[in-house]
Amino acid sequence: MCTAGAGNAPLLCRAVLVFTLFADGDRVDVTGVSRGKGFQGVMKRHGFSGGGASHGSMFHRAPGSIGASSYPSRVIKGMRGPGRMGGDRVTVRNLHVMQVNVDEHVLVVKGAVPGAPGGYVMVRKAIAAGREPAPAPVAPKKK
Repeated sequence: MCTAGAGNAPLLCRAVLVFTLFADGDRVDVTGVSRGKGFQGVMKRHGFSGGGASHGSMFHRAPGSIGASSYPSRVIKGMRGPGRMGGDRVTVRNLHVMQVNVDEHVLVVKGAVPGAPGGYVMVRKAIAAGREPAPAPVAPKKK
């Protein structure tokens, strides 16, 4: 039976030790919330190329046309536009566990971990294991 902590907040019934789940050389999937970037335009948010930079153009970072003519007289659903960017749940797959530090309870992972520094992430064993690297090519022997 679990006991309640301060303010009746439930405590974990059992502590899970990281070094019992992962070992050096394992592959893991890391899930976190990406860093929010606020309200962004279409060039940064969706990678649009933008308009002309000179020769009288006044539409440097504008999206351009977003719809057809009198038919259908509306903007089609799903049209990419400016808006809030980031703050989404992101999973980075097949990261390599470099080191499991038992003394400090630290998991060292090679690769990009989503989220802000000090943020919470969820680490699980990789769903699809990483491929083994191809063998290095060998030069043909001279006769």
